[in-house]
Amino acid sequence: MTETAAPAAPLVASPAAATPTVTITPRDNGSYKVTGPVTIADTAGNTWPIAEGRAVFLCRCGHSATKPFCDGSHTSAGFESVVRAPVPEV
Repeated sequence: MTETAAPAAPLVASPAAATPTVTITPRDNGSYKVTGPVTIADTAGNTWPIAEGRAVFLCRCGHSATKPFCDGSHTSAGFESVVRAPVPEV
């Protein structure tokens, strides 16, 4: 008598595992740090090339000469903003 192995169960990824996460982090007194697979486009639909796996830093002070990207102008402009997400009550 020969044993046959049961067919392997198909590999099914959970939706969270199948879709990489994009995270946007407001940095203290600085830019937005964006990680994950993103496309940055202008209003005409033209896109900036973003290397896969690289973080992107977007201006939030309004002083960057390279908008939408941060060029560090927030430092000389005296931009201040420290934000925290609300902590759920337990």
